[in-house]
Order: sequence, then structure tokens, then C-alpha cells
Amino acid sequence: MAQGAAIKSDMYVWEGIDKNGKRVKGEMSAQSDSLIKANLRRQGVNPLKVKKKPKPLFGSGGGKITTKDITVFSRQLATMMSSGVPLVQSFEIVGRGHENKAMQSLILSIKSDIEAGGALTEALAKHPKHFNELFVNLVQAGEHAGILEDILHKLATYMEKTEALKSKIKGALFYPIAVIVVAFIITCILMIFVIPQFEDLFKGFGADLPALTRVVIDMSNWFQEKWWVLLLGIGGTIAGLWHLKKRSLKFAHYLDRLSLKIPVIGDILNKSAIARFARTLSTMFAAGTPLVEAMTSVAGACGNIVYYDAVMKMRDEIATGTQLQVAMRDTNLFPNMVVQMVAIGEESGALDSMLGKVADWYEQEVDDAVDALTSLLEPLIMAVLGVIIGGLVVAMYLPIFKMGQVV
Repeated sequence: MAQGAAIKSDMYVWEGIDKNGKRVKGEMSAQSDSLIKANLRRQGVNPLKVKKKPKPLFGSGGGKITTKDITVFSRQLATMMSSGVPLVQSFEIVGRGHENKAMQSLILSIKSDIEAGGALTEALAKHPKHFNELFVNLVQAGEHAGILEDILHKLATYMEKTEALKSKIKGALFYPIAVIVVAFIITCILMIFVIPQFEDLFKGFGADLPALTRVVIDMSNWFQEKWWVLLLGIGGTIAGLWHLKKRSLKFAHYLDRLSLKIPVIGDILNKSAIARFARTLSTMFAAGTPLVEAMTSVAGACGNIVYYDAVMKMRDEIATGTQLQVAMRDTNLFPNMVVQMVAIGEESGALDSMLGKVADWYEQEVDDAVDALTSLLEPLIMAVLGVIIGGLVVAMYLPIFKMGQVV
């Protein structure tokens, strides 16, 4: 599979005459136009024209390929194959009927690779951006066991549940971030346009301003002169942290470990990692993947370096004959309930089923925790906004109140 994935192929558009004398055309992937012509002749087509097709930029131009697109594709392909439609024809039907041009090009590219004699696993492995190691490994297991359509259904279900979990967490984080951004914009408008008007008004008072008012006016003056410093500082800090996380594995690992210790948020991330662990392992074990081989993909699916290291350590212990439940208990990461359910699954021979129940339980736990976090954040954010905006307004009206008392 590694060799197939390493060979560079290009997409070609061809026209020719078939055995019946009819003019036909299509697309095919190969390393050169001569291979395209040779393949067409083997199929009984006399090639008239073969030219290289510009490579589609998956994710740009014709639309972005999302996880939802891959999920729907897996479900559609599984349904076609369950109905008895041949694999190549299934790709043709699903690809031609897709509204997303980038996804359509991706599907037809895979179809061309299969038509050229390649295995589905090798064709998918050429697109690691859209089909990760877990997807490819499960498809390979399905091909070998002759249950590809079942595996595709399991993959679609797995991706639907994991994406729902991610969306829930992202949705909980989006609200406070959006409110903070809006609050920052409002504060900037007050500092730049509103407070200077009050400052001009206060210059004719001939009296000392209250300390709070003086502080706010000084902040406004600094902001008008040095606003670019603040924006550059915020933007530079965010960009620097993002770049450092991408470039420094040590820093990324530090952030992962730190995130699990944040109050409330850390609990959600821990439960999310356990849910992903259980869901991924359940899917791979049900597909017939050996436990030791499955652990590498499971480690990557957990989404946190702490759990990644723990699962890889578990893999090494399992390879030496240790039971999964014992290896899990040794990590001190998994709650006793999870370990006990895995132990029951191992003893009863229904490990995939028990892991699925664990995943369902913790996905519901994450949903409840996210809802509770949202309910907690709403009044907290409103209170913070009230203090910031209200404080600015009160600071500007204090001198006016003072004048009223004098009068």
C-alpha cells in the first residue's frame, strides 16, 4: 500500500472509439498518457485523444470538502453496494450526483484509480487529507473480510457521532468568544468616539475631575494614540501562539496537558477524549481489526496528547499479553466504571458492544456538561459586560452628577 500511495498519478481526459464504433470519452488516472492508451486498448477502446486534466484543488475553487461530505459519501457508497451495485458503478453514480464540485472530482479520481486496477484502499490512501489512517485501515479490513458495505456504514455512523461531539464543544465555545469580540468592539467605539466628546465638555468645568473619570479619559487618550499597538499585540500574541503550537511539538503537548486541568472545561475535554477512545475502538474492533493494531488509530483519535501517550503505552502492554482492562487501569486516566464495563466486555466476548455503550454514555455526559457550561457562562458574561460598559458610562457621568450637587 505504501508503494501505491507514493506513485504520483495525474488525471487524464480521453476520447476514443469502442468495439461498436461508438465515440466514447471519460477520465482516468495514471502516471503517463501512454499508460492511459494501453489501458484503453485492453478495454477494447481505440484512443483518439488523451490529454492531461488540470489537477483540481480539493477544498478550493469548486467548494470545500468537509467531514460531512465524507460521511455522506460513505453512507451512499455503502447503500449502493448493499443494493448489489458494483463498486466502480457506485462511485460513478455517487460522484456524478454530488453537488460539491471538489467532492465530485475527488470521488471520480478514486474511481479512475480503481478502474486502472488499483485497490480501493490504495486509492483512498492517495488522499490522506480527506481519508485518514483510521478510515483507510477499516476499509482495508472490510475488503479483506468481504464486508466492505458494513464497514462503510460503521464508518459513517462513527463520523456522524464524532462530528456531533466536536460541534457541541465548538458551539459552547463560540458563544462566549463572540460576546467577548462584540464587547471589545463596543469598548473601542466608546474609547475612540464617545469619551473624547465628554472630555471636550469637561474642559470648561474648571474643577478637578473624579479619579475614575480621569483614569478613563487617560485610557481613551492612550487608545487613540496607540490603538495600533493594542491590535498588533493581540494579533501578534494569537498568531504567535498558533504558530508556536504548529511548529513546536513540546508546546502543543504542554497546551494539551494544561487544557485538561482547566476547571469545567478540563472535565468536558476529559469526557470527550474517553468518548472518542471508546467509539473508535468499538468501531475498529467490530470491523475485525486486531486490538494491538487498532490502538495506534485509537490513540490519534483521542485528540489529546495525554490520552495519546496513555493509549500507546496500553498498546505496548497489550502486545505483551496484558488484558485491556488492566492496561487501562494502569494509566489512571479512565474512571472505574469504564474499566469495569471493558472487563465485562472482555469476559463476555462483547467488547465492541460494551465500548459502544461507554461511548454513548460519555457523549451524553459531554452534552449535559456543555449545556451546563453554557447556562453558567451566560449570566457571567452579561455581568462582565455590565461592569465594563456600565463602568465607562458611570465614569463619564460622575462629573455631571458632581456639578448637580454643587448647584
